[in-house]
Amino acid sequence: MNPNQVWKQWLRGFGNNGFACPNQVWKQWLRGFGNNGFAHAKPKLRHTNARHGLALPFILNKGMGRKNRRIGKGRVSRIGSYAIASSITDPACVSCTTFNILAPIYKRLNHEDSSHRESDVKDYWLNRNRRILDWLLCERSSIICLQEFWVGNEELVSIYDKRLGDAGYINFKLGRTNNRGDGLLTAVHKDYFRVISHQDLLFNDFGDRVAQLLHVELIAPSLCRNSNVRQEILIVNTHLLFPHNSSLCLERLRQVYKILQYVESYQKENKLNPLPILLCGDWNGSKRGHVYKFLRSQGFVSSYDTAHQYSDGDAHKWVSHRNHLGNICGVDFIWLLNPNRYRKLLKTSWSAAVFGMFKYQLRRASLTEDDAFAFLKADTDGDYISYAGFYEALRQLNLIGHCNGLSVAEIKDLWEQADVDGDGVLNYKEFKQGIWNAPWSGKSDRASDDIWDDVVNGTEETIGFSVKNAVLFPTEVEKGIWPEDYSLSDHARLTVVFSPVRMPCSRLTS
Repeated sequence: MNPNQVWKQWLRGFGNNGFACPNQVWKQWLRGFGNNGFAHAKPKLRHTNARHGLALPFILNKGMGRKNRRIGKGRVSRIGSYAIASSITDPACVSCTTFNILAPIYKRLNHEDSSHRESDVKDYWLNRNRRILDWLLCERSSIICLQEFWVGNEELVSIYDKRLGDAGYINFKLGRTNNRGDGLLTAVHKDYFRVISHQDLLFNDFGDRVAQLLHVELIAPSLCRNSNVRQEILIVNTHLLFPHNSSLCLERLRQVYKILQYVESYQKENKLNPLPILLCGDWNGSKRGHVYKFLRSQGFVSSYDTAHQYSDGDAHKWVSHRNHLGNICGVDFIWLLNPNRYRKLLKTSWSAAVFGMFKYQLRRASLTEDDAFAFLKADTDGDYISYAGFYEALRQLNLIGHCNGLSVAEIKDLWEQADVDGDGVLNYKEFKQGIWNAPWSGKSDRASDDIWDDVVNGTEETIGFSVKNAVLFPTEVEKGIWPEDYSLSDHARLTVVFSPVRMPCSRLTS
């Protein structure tokens, strides 16, 4: 293998994003892999932002192409046709990386023999995780959220703790319940944040899933030192259940509902006014799914799609994961909710999300609106839907009757949401408005201000975030292609740069 080939492989492993690592990382890479019997010239760095750890090179080695352009202030680097990153000159910017690093206990070494895993060969998992750490420390995001972190291996945990700790990060780890072996790691850099609180959320559900909540204060440099301006952020890291079959779609939606309920409760208990919320992680579902629509209905925006001005319908533009079935899709998100966004009542959004699944199943059966009403009406004599007919329809659509189905309390809540006049039956108008046309809009809803009941009066101005840039690595995934020679994980790494901005915040009433 000639030097250029090995160099290309190394870039591919790190994402080939055009960022060059510092000299010490280069040396660590050589130690981790050996130099394959040759000495390779180090990449030449032409611009480095030390605060964000973004080294913006530009490597003009033979075989790498000469499409990289020199970067100055306000200019953009491109590899091929991709806008990779702008030169970050504002020290107030905050960066966030989410990355499912593929736990060695799940990484198959032989696809024909699923029992042979990377965890059986120490050199393999150790070298791959060293490469992951090299790149994370090269990039030095302010916030790092990892999923499928192998919490069950003490040696690996100590390596991450030491290297991230030495680099100035404060680390929080959480394993999945029932000793599943993997979990979450969230790290925040102490140069940017003071940790106010961290909370662990255990779903105690079918998939043993968990989430982390960090409440942090942005410490320096600040956009405004005015004590009346909020400078705090809530950060969530999670990894949702994989939809192995259709019955798990409801459970995945329930997991997100639990997260948002927990965040809402935390804000109320601590009498917090609206503040920016970042939801990071592997959501195991694309932009076409019910989880995406649910979060949009709550006012969250996908940071990557915002940066690239993609619409909700642009589900084919990018991918971030090749799953165990060989399918590629975009499942990794950093969701942003700014404090100036008016949120719908959470229970209302939840009901609309479930009714969205209900309608989806009806339409899959090729039922029109009138057909669906007749289906729910079943054998009732009048022109209405009874609770018994509603319940039976849920059973036939596989939304109840199994361990992941709707509970009795959830069914009752849905019924009460749909039965607007409270007369115990649903007429055609209520069916149409409450079930068939249940609102999925992610637009502002000023009528939902009462979500913040019992919170003390807030400030008139607060700090939010604008999305300055967002990139996926390896870069091929940004146009919907999964590179065959990428081996760092079965997920791409997503990094978003946020710029703090002042924004109005509604004055809350108690």
